[in-house]
Amino acid sequence: MESLDLKLFADIPLPRFVKVKQHFKQERIDNVPEEVKTQLVPHLTDLQGKTIAIGVGSRGIANIKEITKTLVDELIAAGAKPFIIPTMGSHGGATASGQAGVLASYGITPESMGVPVDASMEVASIGELEPGLPIYVAQSALQADGIVVITRVKAHTAFRGPIESGVAKMLTIGLGKQIGADSLHHQGFGRFAELIPKGAQMIVENTKVLFALGIVENAYEQTYKIEVLSRADILAMEKEMALLEESKRIMGRLLFPEFDVLVIEEIGKNISGEGQDPNVTGLYITKYCNDGPRFQKSAIFSLSEETHGNANGVGVVDVVTQNLFDNIDFIATYTNSFTSTEVLPVKIPMVAGNKEDALRIVVKACNGVDRGKHRIVWIKNTLELEEIVISETLLEKAQAHSQIEILTQAGELTFNQGEPIFPW
Repeated sequence: MESLDLKLFADIPLPRFVKVKQHFKQERIDNVPEEVKTQLVPHLTDLQGKTIAIGVGSRGIANIKEITKTLVDELIAAGAKPFIIPTMGSHGGATASGQAGVLASYGITPESMGVPVDASMEVASIGELEPGLPIYVAQSALQADGIVVITRVKAHTAFRGPIESGVAKMLTIGLGKQIGADSLHHQGFGRFAELIPKGAQMIVENTKVLFALGIVENAYEQTYKIEVLSRADILAMEKEMALLEESKRIMGRLLFPEFDVLVIEEIGKNISGEGQDPNVTGLYITKYCNDGPRFQKSAIFSLSEETHGNANGVGVVDVVTQNLFDNIDFIATYTNSFTSTEVLPVKIPMVAGNKEDALRIVVKACNGVDRGKHRIVWIKNTLELEEIVISETLLEKAQAHSQIEILTQAGELTFNQGEPIFPW
């Protein structure tokens, strides 16, 4: 694929850059396994000899291996026979091997957990939520004596409601595999705030869901809270609503409300369902969310290793690199889009030859900004928001903000064969 040769055009100057630290709420759970054990105590009764399906998703949850292993061990100690099932809708290319591979990338395997991993994609309908809208659940879960899911509770990337990403979504979309996810996504994100809670209640009422482990993370990707939601809690939904509101209050964000260019070094499904979290960037794929910072242009440099080529979310920015394009697994990416019914996230932006060219192109594409004076915010990804890079033109704003610490002097950015080299 050919890219623009910027040597054929007028020079595109860049501002100097500064590294800064954003400060957020730092409280976390120091001993995660012990907290899981404590939370589980009231919920491990009458399990002798029962098979328990443990649903684990595709998100990069902090301490997910330790949390899952602790749950497995506690269920076994209570006399149960647990096994693990991927609860990730269409992720992993919507194949059994792909979904097992996603779990393995987090260290969750039959060997590490000491129990089987059943990644079958087979599902069965448990009825219709409304005429023409069947709700599906994984066969492996339906055949078990009990179902438990582990999920992070956080703001969704494509809609707003009292229930967004968390227990209810894991039950309806994750546990439904590709067919179940497709059934709900066919209704569009505009109905998710209504359908996901109702679908989850229907699943709980018609299956053997026992409880869920709800996890909230702080802005540093650390486990902030673990709370077990009983079957009754899931049906009532108040606890999940409270966890969602708490998650929103402490989440990481960009402390600059307005600038010119956003640079994201990497995106991936392990980072967010949309590759990057639009709740941080404002790069939403639907019209049902519209908050976040304001800027003119954006670029993404690469895919994370953990995303396994799934570039879902790439379509919301203006420029990507040749390296990113070359590493796209189009089957995995398009399967995600096909299931979600959203095509924008998988459209291919303008492709630049390297990172330097991508940066200079988005700078050139901004309107009404003096040459070399662009306000640029540069992040690794939307999970790692503590130390970020800003252009010198934002330094005054940073110095005036109580949550921002200046870490370096302003310096010139240089490049080695298109790779950016910061002066610190």
